[in-house]
Amino acid sequence: MVKKKLIPHSEFKKRVIKNSLFSLGLILFSLIIGVAGYMFFYDLNWIDALLNASMILTGMGPVNTATTNGAKLFASFYAIYSGVAFLTSVAVIFAPVFHRFLHKFHLDLDED
Repeated sequence: MVKKKLIPHSEFKKRVIKNSLFSLGLILFSLIIGVAGYMFFYDLNWIDALLNASMILTGMGPVNTATTNGAKLFASFYAIYSGVAFLTSVAVIFAPVFHRFLHKFHLDLDED
């Protein structure tokens, strides 16, 4: 088994920043989808749509009640998507930290 050295701290910071920017992009993309959907299906103005999309994306729940079948379907699918997107973004942010931890303490998950 070949043991590699830890990457320099400056490279590690670049990796964390890159992953954080990717996660931020995913969250912003998800918010745009949510705002557009809430504006279209719920007939809300952009600030109320942003509030609803933000609340769903962070797992808090909707503010406005869905009254049409289209709104209910959108809310259902957006809630499922949001859960996956939010958890994925958190995992992407913490992946380099977890990898560095495992590498630093030589915790090899592969058994040869």
